[in-house]
This record gives sequence, C-alpha cells and structure tokens, in this order.
Amino acid sequence: MTPHTPAQPVDALIVVDVQTAFVTGPGAVPAADRLVGRTADLIARARRAGALVVHLQNDGPPGAEDEPHTPGWELHHRVERRLGESVIRKPYDDGFRETPLGTVLADAGVRAVAVCGVMSEMCVQATARTALDRGYRVVVPHDAHATQDCPAVPGVHAAVPAATVSRVAAYALGSDAEVTTAAADVTFTAPGAR
Repeated sequence: MTPHTPAQPVDALIVVDVQTAFVTGPGAVPAADRLVGRTADLIARARRAGALVVHLQNDGPPGAEDEPHTPGWELHHRVERRLGESVIRKPYDDGFRETPLGTVLADAGVRAVAVCGVMSEMCVQATARTALDRGYRVVVPHDAHATQDCPAVPGVHAAVPAATVSRVAAYALGSDAEVTTAAADVTFTAPGAR
C-alpha cells in the first residue's frame, strides 16, 4: 500500500482516544506533541468545513491510566458541543462496538470518515476496520495516529519501534482504506454537501 492523497473530501472525523494519559506525561506515545498538533489541525479544519467531528473516549479498567473519571481519562482536545460534536465513551477497541457511533454517523448522513488518534494497532485500526465493513470510505492520515513501542519478548523477537507498529497497523487495513502521507492532505466537507 502506497500512501497517497485522497481524491475526495471526507464528511466526518473520528478522533480516537486522544486522552491525557496517552499524550502527556510518562505514558505518552512517542512524538505525542506531533500527534496532538496533527489531530488539532484535523479537528480545526473539519470544524471550518462543517464536517461531523466525533471524539471517542476509552473507558479503561480499574487502575488503568484511562480509568473513567481520572485525570488520564480526560480528553486532551476541547469538544465543541455547540457545533454538534459528540463524545462517545467506549469499553472496547472498536469504537462501533456497543456504542452509538454507527447511529451518529448514519443520522448525520456521513459517507466518508477520517480516523486519527491512538493506539494505531488497537483502537484506531479496529474502528477503521469496522467503518470499512459498514461501507464507509475510510481515510487514515499516517502522521495523525500513534502508539507505543512493542516490547521485546526474549527468545521470540526484539522490540518494535512505535513508528513501525503504526505503519504496519495502517498497512494491515488493506487496499480498501486510503492511507495518506500527511494529515494536511485530508480535506473535509459537510455531510450531504457532495
């Protein structure tokens, strides 16, 4: 899969788990500042175009850094509810599983989504995969999702750098997803405007 520029704008942005625990402090993904900058830019451009913006928020188990109602669980980016933005809490990697995400997208008339956030090989990939399975056009900006390094397993494999894990996670979506080189290449439109 070769990264490319999407031919058409998308009418929704799904921001996956950009929560304080994952982008600040000792538990932050590598290059968290870059990720936050890219996701903030995507959100701002989606808002200006009238695209739907949905923030997913992972509910981690008790004791986890993203346990509900702890500082690490809080969303990093401000949510503009007056613009119709939603926050959807989720108990699983897949943002569609046992959540209203599918209904929110369908009710808005969304046909194409950009998916960004953390973690690349878990929640970002699972949400993008289900969006593909549901018939949405899916764009994954390569520099707007991130994860942690995959630790070494003695006698099995060496550690895998986070950047490699992210690249493989996007590549594993197959040729049905559009993987862009840069978040700046993604363009937006309002649902129903095309």
